Amino acid sequence: MMEINRPDVLAELEPLFDAYEQALVSNDVAVLDELFFASPHTLRFGATENLYGYDAIRAFRAARPGKGLARTVTARVVTTYGDACAVTNIEFRREGEPRVGRQSQTWVRMADGWRVVSAHVSWMDG
Repeated sequence: MMEINRPDVLAELEPLFDAYEQALVSNDVAVLDELFFASPHTLRFGATENLYGYDAIRAFRAARPGKGLARTVTARVVTTYGDACAVTNIEFRREGEPRVGRQSQTWVRMADGWRVVSAHVSWMDG
């Protein structure tokens, strides 16, 4: 039977999820690129863009302005399934933005560590 939220798996994944958040708000593109699975099967649906494949995601990050990325996480849920799959979700707010942001990611343990294989960011009216 698959175990949900094994403490040892959460202990591996949560620091990576925290590192992703820090890299995102500080625009550390190298870390963001490292944490996504380098595959044409990886995707990221953003608030204004649909990116299919790691190369498209890298190109988007390289071209994105590094300003206005600060946010406050207001809710967070990390759920692991067994020892090789996890789903992470946050709600966030940005100063001066009345909408609520939402981010979800699917992480998979690869040979070289945990990587994001799918991500989605969207906004909801506050």
